[in-house]
Amino acid sequence: MPPSNLTHFDPSSFILMGIPGLEAAYVWISIPFSMFYFVGMLGNFLVLFTVGKEQTLHKPMYLLLCMLALTDMATPTFVVPKALCIFWFNFKDITLGGCLTQMFFLHAVSLMHSAVLVTMAFDRYVAVCDPLRYNTILTNLRIAKLVLVGLIRAVLFILPLPLLLSRQPFCSNRFIPHTQCEHTAMVKKSCGDISANRAYGLVLLFIINGVDLTLIALSYGHIIRAVLRISSKEAHQKTLNTCTAHVCVMLMYYTPSLISNLTHGFGQRIAPQVHIILADLYFLVPPMLNPIIYGVKTKELRDKMGKYICKL
Repeated sequence: MPPSNLTHFDPSSFILMGIPGLEAAYVWISIPFSMFYFVGMLGNFLVLFTVGKEQTLHKPMYLLLCMLALTDMATPTFVVPKALCIFWFNFKDITLGGCLTQMFFLHAVSLMHSAVLVTMAFDRYVAVCDPLRYNTILTNLRIAKLVLVGLIRAVLFILPLPLLLSRQPFCSNRFIPHTQCEHTAMVKKSCGDISANRAYGLVLLFIINGVDLTLIALSYGHIIRAVLRISSKEAHQKTLNTCTAHVCVMLMYYTPSLISNLTHGFGQRIAPQVHIILADLYFLVPPMLNPIIYGVKTKELRDKMGKYICKL
């Protein structure tokens, strides 16, 4: 049943229910939400500030890291403010246009994030397998072009999602048990034929993610083969260390995404609260940990960031 304390509800809008069943704990839930968001924004801003200030860091690897930081700042920004409005003020209504806009940006930024990870895998492949030509192959201009291609791809592939949904008739039950407008949740509220929406969603999930993961796997397949050819164990370790941060960031991104999708598709016995919390953690935890991972694993960046932190 919808909450009785909702007032001035526009019947043409939607209601984001937050985390149904945990309403009494909203104040406590908002604390980690706020902390994760603040730490993530601060860490990623520090990465952007450091790379922008230091001319020695104006290299392809760090430019890609800046793009990763931008996507990590954008992702929770499209989720946390509305979630906190639900937790703190019980502001749950959202217009159809607002819902479709949030859904578009969430999925587009996610796809852009994946494209950046693919480009970073290519960067590591060239650095390990063809180091003498690294500066020739991966120029800043080429990195900018690859990032632009990733951005165009994200917009073109995600734009049909809100366009298809905007043509759908929606039922009177517009209560969405979530903290944000997800494509799957909105499709369930439609009273029309959703076969095209479901089919396109599956195409995005399996084709796009499949292509990205395949390209990353191919890059690391070549990297592993190149490492195995090195006789020195010390050289082995040094070479693998250059990829550690990227591997950790990939695991932080793809693993929660895979778990969330699997629980939605096959975890019917899992409590709805678990689905919602897993989705929220997917938007909050990786953006918070990524700058920490790169700050710890990348000595040059760590030293430069440390210099600015000490000045605070």
